[in-house]
Order: sequence, then structure tokens, then C-alpha cells
Amino acid sequence: MSERRSRDLVGWFRAQAAWRRAVLLRRAVAAALALLAVVLAVRPAGTGTTDVVVVARDVAPGSVLTVADLAVRGWPSEIVPAGVVGAVDAAAGRVAAGALRTGEPVTDLRLAGPALAAAATGIADAAAVPVRLADPDVAALLTPGTRVDVITGGGAVLAESAVVLTVLDPATGPPGSAARGRSALVALPRERATRVAAASLSEEVAVTLRSHS
Repeated sequence: MSERRSRDLVGWFRAQAAWRRAVLLRRAVAAALALLAVVLAVRPAGTGTTDVVVVARDVAPGSVLTVADLAVRGWPSEIVPAGVVGAVDAAAGRVAAGALRTGEPVTDLRLAGPALAAAATGIADAAAVPVRLADPDVAALLTPGTRVDVITGGGAVLAESAVVLTVLDPATGPPGSAARGRSALVALPRERATRVAAASLSEEVAVTLRSHS
């Protein structure tokens, strides 16, 4: 084989190798771009953050929230729960309807108030009212969602089928709780709540548990 023929063959093989490398490189780049497109397509679009009030330390049910119990954290906007409280001042002084865990977002249904009363009773204008319990031992039988009848010491029925929201803690409940003793916060239609509240100011009342049937 002549020297010229040999040089031509070497050049041809080099060209073939270069072409194959170029093809492989283009395929690799194309695959990388395709993968990037898939990642960008499935990645959720960033929607920023929203300030959310969360519990800074564990809180017992029936306790009044203080500023020290609360903190503000930025949450991804797409996972912020409905009814969340956006400012510490809006939650401080409110009563925790149930036990709250550290880091939990504070929503309107975790606080005793109109929103929880409406959700518990299914009545839009329901109100939450505290009732002093004539028998403190009954408090141990009351849990959120329990339905009770509220009666006076003389046996007069003030309200039927009230929904217990929480039992107020005398030590950490609203001002005056310790002096009043054990109280329960119940949800009622507004007109009945007004009557129960008026009676509870002057006397202790009794509650009787209703049958689940």
C-alpha cells in the first residue's frame, strides 16, 4: 500500500471518529435538554410565601393564648390552610379550643369563637358562650363535640343540644376563670346563647349529656 493511500485511510478513520463523537455529543446535549424540559414542566411554579401565625410552644385546651405562645413564619402560599390567622394580635387573647402543638398553624377553627361555633352546630349565626358548671366533676366527661342540655339549678331547661367546644382551664383560661371554677364553652344558636349567658352570670348551671341516638 502506497504512503499516500495509507494517509488517506488514516484521515478517513479520523474523520469517522470525529463524526461519531459529534453525533454522541449532540445526542447527549439533546437528552440533557429533554430532561431539563421535563423537570421544568413538572416543577410547581413558585408562588412565594405568606406570613402565618403558628404555635411557638405546646398549648393546653381551654387556655388563653399569649404573645409568647405565638410566632410568625413564612409558609409556601400554595399550602397555607384556609382560615389561617395572619397576625399575632389577632390570635393573642383568644381561647384554644383544643390542644395545640408547636409549629401548628393557628386557624379560626382552632380558636373558640363564631367560626368554630358555626362549624360545630351547622348554624351560621351560632355563638360560643361559657357556662359555669354546678358540678365540677362533670367537666371530666365533656369533650369537644359532646352535646349537652343546659339547665338551671331549679331544673328549668335553658338550651337543648348545645355543642361543647372546650372545657376552660381555671389556671390558664380567661380572666376570672379561677374564681368561677370549672366552665365549659358551648355553641348555641345566638338567641339561646344570650339566654344561657345571662343565666350563667347570676348562677351556676348544670349540663346533662344527651344520648347519641
